[in-house]
Amino acid sequence: MIRKRKERRSLSLSLFKTLEQTMGGGGGAAEADHNSSSAAAAGGAATTGVQIQPSRRLPDFLQSVNLKYVKLGYHYLITHLLTLCLIPLMVVIVIEAAQMDPEDVRHLWLHLQYNLVSVIICSAFLVSGTTVYIVTRPRPVYLVDYSCYRPPSRLQARFQEFMEHSRLTGDFDESSLEFQRKILERSGLGEETYVPEAMHYVPPRPSMAAAREEAEQVMFGALDNLFLNTSIKPKDIGILVVNCSLFNPTPSLSAMIVNKYKLRGNIRSFNLGGMGCSAGVIAVDLAKDMLQVHRNTYAVVVSTENITQNWYFGNKKSMLIPNCLFRVGCSAVLLSNKSADRRRAKYKLVHIVRTHKGADDKAFRCVYQEQDDAGKVGVSLSKDLMAIAGGALKTNITTLGPLVLPISEQLLFFATLVAKKLFNAKVKPYIPDFKLAFNHFCIHAGGRAVIDELEKNLQLLPIHVEASRMTLHRFGNTSSSSIWYELAYIEAKGRMRKGQRVWQIAFGSGFKCNSAVWEALRSVKPSPKSPWEDCIDKYPVNTVA
Repeated sequence: MIRKRKERRSLSLSLFKTLEQTMGGGGGAAEADHNSSSAAAAGGAATTGVQIQPSRRLPDFLQSVNLKYVKLGYHYLITHLLTLCLIPLMVVIVIEAAQMDPEDVRHLWLHLQYNLVSVIICSAFLVSGTTVYIVTRPRPVYLVDYSCYRPPSRLQARFQEFMEHSRLTGDFDESSLEFQRKILERSGLGEETYVPEAMHYVPPRPSMAAAREEAEQVMFGALDNLFLNTSIKPKDIGILVVNCSLFNPTPSLSAMIVNKYKLRGNIRSFNLGGMGCSAGVIAVDLAKDMLQVHRNTYAVVVSTENITQNWYFGNKKSMLIPNCLFRVGCSAVLLSNKSADRRRAKYKLVHIVRTHKGADDKAFRCVYQEQDDAGKVGVSLSKDLMAIAGGALKTNITTLGPLVLPISEQLLFFATLVAKKLFNAKVKPYIPDFKLAFNHFCIHAGGRAVIDELEKNLQLLPIHVEASRMTLHRFGNTSSSSIWYELAYIEAKGRMRKGQRVWQIAFGSGFKCNSAVWEALRSVKPSPKSPWEDCIDKYPVNTVA
């Protein structure tokens, strides 16, 4: 018994090591003059300044094995154990019934006439099983439509104008100005990204009023288009979730939306703050849970970030990076648990997997808001950030893997492991191919370094990260809404087909790594007033500096 348990544990650890190789070797940190890309690895921790210390390489996943993360993934499968047991039983019954001829049916009927107890027992089991299945199964959540805000062209920040405004403010010395220029050149951003109205003045005019104006502009712009495209009345909305990391006024942003659209008095509204670029997936998860409780209703999820009051005016180079990367953006998503909406919905939510490393002190403090020596507030990134981000990603995909990898991939896992164990052969462990589980990838456009690292470690092709790179180029880092601009890009290119799956993955302060998996219910076409509507033909473009 003891020997068998040891063998099973050894097999589980081997499987985990194999799964971890999906991430490959960790990429190194950027050089000093590439700090702009390294800072983007913060995900969307904040739109304020960032203090970067020398980063470490991503961890060697093969040297860091923790079996509890494998158990997390299989926990999801165990929750559906009843379904897995009932399906084979029903298949057997159907096969047996198909092999019966009329004479067999007549004999069975005569037999049942004289065995009333058997009939009652069988009927009770059938009714009980059906009832338990219907009651315990999760309600499907449909994504009816979504909208991404596109600011007016007058808010575009071209590189030359950006540098000229930075110089005219008088807050930056020559060294800081040169540093910002280098960041812009190597960031992966294009010439058509947007900054808020207050930043176009000389000197800039950041204020509470200007921040409110920015929030209203982006949120109402996205919601107006969403309601127009779906023909949904605001009064029909039963659940509202808003996430914005760094701007949380009183009344809240969710209250601003309730007031603007005169939403009903019993609406369940939530306002999430301080959760960085991963908050968009968290907001969808919260809305999903609410839709499991409240029947026949709609949920709206609004994801944005506010830049106006979080611009850094100082000369500490590491804190200038967000000024160059973060840009204006917002998304509004309409979710439904109504079965009638399946026919018009774009996607069905399949999985959400959330990873939070905040219990570890280093992870908790790796993205930390504080004052610098001059008393100006910023967010510092520790030297352990890349290692912590890699660990969070490892945990997340280890949990997600058993849920999404096809049987063929899992069989190849075990085949190579058995061959190595039985024949002691020098068999190279099989690396699972996540491209077989997902057709499209929406990697948070935090910066070019983030996209490069995930492309290498997940062994993706250039087309798989095209949406992320082009979103970064056209709109910049729009924080938690970036994954929706990326999905809109895939739709605008006409690549989304019925039955295909898309993986959205984002990072955030805390430290968090969150994933959402959607399945297309039809061949999806872009909605009217898509953010890519009049420029999709120009993409992809070359973003190599």
